[in-house]
This record gives sequence, structure tokens and C-alpha cells, in this order.
Amino acid sequence: MAAGEVFLEPSACRRQGCGRRRGWPGGGGRPTGRWSSSAPRDDSRRLVSSTDVDRPSHLGTVYSVYTLPCKASKKVDAVDPIRNPYTPNAGASPPQLAGRDDIIEEFQIILRRIASGKTEKGLIVTGLRGVGKTVLLGTFEALAKEERAVVVKHECAKSPGEFTRKLPALTHRALLEVSPKSRWQERAKIAAGVLQGFKGHYDPEGRWSVSYERPSMEAERLTGDFVTDLPDLMEALGAAAAEAGRIVAFLVDEIQFLESDELSALVMAKHRINQRGLPIVLAGAGLPQLPNLTAEAQTYAERMFRWPEIGRLGSEAAAEALVTPAQGEGVEYADAAVRLILEYTEGYPYFLQEYGKAAWDVAEDTTITESDVLEAKQDVEDALDRDFFSLRVGGLSPRDLDYVKALASLGPGEHAPGDIATAMGKKSSSQIGSWTQRLTQRGLIYSSRRGRVAFTVPHFERYVERANL
Repeated sequence: MAAGEVFLEPSACRRQGCGRRRGWPGGGGRPTGRWSSSAPRDDSRRLVSSTDVDRPSHLGTVYSVYTLPCKASKKVDAVDPIRNPYTPNAGASPPQLAGRDDIIEEFQIILRRIASGKTEKGLIVTGLRGVGKTVLLGTFEALAKEERAVVVKHECAKSPGEFTRKLPALTHRALLEVSPKSRWQERAKIAAGVLQGFKGHYDPEGRWSVSYERPSMEAERLTGDFVTDLPDLMEALGAAAAEAGRIVAFLVDEIQFLESDELSALVMAKHRINQRGLPIVLAGAGLPQLPNLTAEAQTYAERMFRWPEIGRLGSEAAAEALVTPAQGEGVEYADAAVRLILEYTEGYPYFLQEYGKAAWDVAEDTTITESDVLEAKQDVEDALDRDFFSLRVGGLSPRDLDYVKALASLGPGEHAPGDIATAMGKKSSSQIGSWTQRLTQRGLIYSSRRGRVAFTVPHFERYVERANL
């Protein structure tokens, strides 16, 4: 092969300077050479004249060859994309969980106090999308299992009655893990009796009820009202766990999607657990409006739980989350590169992972430079728009989109409903109440304790402007 002639593969075309998005190699205009879509997939692949028609073949599935001086024909092993340590995936634990030690320690204390027979509040982590709430629940799960806890995990959906319908099966699974059926003692048998036939219903008029297909003596004492009966179910399970010398940890994600009655039942169940001193831990996560929703469902809810709020990482923790994973693979960051990434991401954990991954993929050497970061910016925004932002607006009505654009036009942070109404061309906030409620239920916005409104997704106003919705 002549000097400067390189084989380009579809999966590697951007790292080789293909120019599919950021211009052609060497920073010049589009070359006039010919791309081959017919080159065979073996060592006999032919080079193609640089005087023929131009068409990139990376849209196809075959190898292509282009006769053009290239910045680099091979990436060093240290920055091989297969070894890229960053994990911009929903709920995936980052390689370096930075800045959350206090909350992790708080959960460990709760867990060990309950394991030792003491009572403790539950722990519900709140925050915007992409700050690591689900990752923390995964860490809680690992810690609970270290204490031999039976872990019950559930992610709430935007479906009325979903939690009520699934809870009996989750509780039954927990009971079997507390103690195999063949070794059930008195308390476990009572719990099984309470659980027998426990089936939640959500009727068309919006009322909860519980029916019993095969009533047992224990189940007959239940009322058929979910709010009243869930504490009895948790008490029975907790007593069985105590009898077996085990603890049970319920980890519930996206709690803001629970119906008001379900939230009320959960708070009352925690109250009963504390009254009886039972070995059950309740922990969860949700969006910032969750404390308000829970207090509306049950007035003493705030006394049943701790409510740590997490957000962007401080500069030191953000730098640690970005730099440490690369160092583990023998790659360093130039100081200017770190500053640029921290400035763009503002320390939000998901954005750090996305930018770290993109910067790694464009780097040509074992030091990620400022120019690498600048080159990767478009990749970052493309990935965020595709995988993080655009999912939030799918299915919105034109009027909902008007609301979103009005809120975005006011800039980041929380805004008064009246200001949003003015931006929509309305005379008062009462005229936009239905859209506020609908977008809150969807999980795209939230109202703070002061009644001000903000997006649940950081940097969403940037996306709205960029996408020209």
C-alpha cells in the first residue's frame, strides 16, 4: 500500500477522520476521490483511483478504501474503544462512583441498625434525571446483600394500580427467600395466610380494592382496602423475617409514579414497621416533587423517611468521576480537557459519562487533549439528543410542546407559573394548569415547594433550542 493510503471500515470511519459529520481529513473541503462499495472483504481489497466519483460507502456494510493522506491509520491500544471505561447507560454503575459517600454511609447505618433490632427511618433519594439515583439503589442492593438481607426491587411505572398488582408477587418471593416453604415456622405460615389471594384492583372510578380468591383465616381479617391492608401484609412479612433471623430490604425506584393511595399505604406500612420494631428496610428514589407528593398523601410522611437530595457533583468529585476511570486504563487527561468537560457538563454524572466516552473515542494518543474534547462535543450532543433528551418529548401534543418551549425560553432553573403563562401568550397561570399537571404526571417537569416549575432533566432548555422543536 502506498504511503497515506488507508483502509476505512464502517465502524471506524469517524475515528479515521471520515468526515461524515465534522469535515474531511486535513480540514479541507470534500475530496473528489472515489469511495469503493465493491471492495472484497479480504486482503485483495483494491485501492480505488482518487480521480473518480466521490461517495462514502460507510452507509453500506462492506469495507471501503480511499487514497488520501490520513491523520492516523491505527489507534493505539490504550484508547481502543473496546476498553473505553465510561458507561452512559441508564442505571449502569459508573466505574468511579464519586461524591455520594455520605448517602451510602447513611444507608449502611440504617441497614445495620435495623439488623441489630433497632428502628430507623426509611431513606428516599430525590433528584433530577441523570444524577445517579438508580445507581445508588444498585449500591444499596449490594450493601443489603452483604448483610444477608432479602432484597425486593421494583421500578414503578406510569400505569395506575401497577404497584398494587405486583406487590403480592414480590412479597411472596421475599417470603420464600426469608425461609423455604419446607422450613416455615409459625410466623411464616401466618404471613403466607395473609398473602393468600391478596390481589389488588383499580376500578374505573379510581378506587383501590383487594379481593381474595381463596380466603384463609388470616386473610379474613383484612378489609379489602389497600391502604389499610398493606401495613398488615408488611407486618406479617416482617414477623416472619424476624423469626428466621433475616432482614428484608424494599428498594423502590420512580416512586413519584405511585398513585396517592399507594403512597399513603407505603407510608402507613413504614409506620407499622417502626411501631413493631420489624426488620424491614424501606428505601427508594424519585424526582424532586416526591416529598411534596408523599406529604399530601400522608401528613406524617416526612417523619417516616429521610430525604437526601442529590444533584450535580462538585468540581473535585466531577474530576474524579471523569479522570479516574481513564487512569485505570493507562490514559490521562490534559488539565484544559478536564476544565472544558466540567464546564460543559456542570458536573452532572450522566453527562460526564457521555463526554468521557466520546472524548476517549476520538483521542489519538494516551493523553486526551483539549482538541479531542472540542472534536467530541458534537458526538456528545448527538448522543444526548438521541438517547437522553428526545425520549422525553415523544408523544407530546402541540400545546404541550408550546409549554415546553415557553419554559425553556426562560432559561435553566425554576420559574414562576405566571412567567410561563406570559411566555405562552396567556394572561394568567390558571390557563396553563392542565398542561402543568399533565407534564408533571409524565415526569418532564416538577413543582418545587415554592410552587415554581422546572424541568426534571438538566440542560433540557439547551436541547429545546438545539432541536428547534
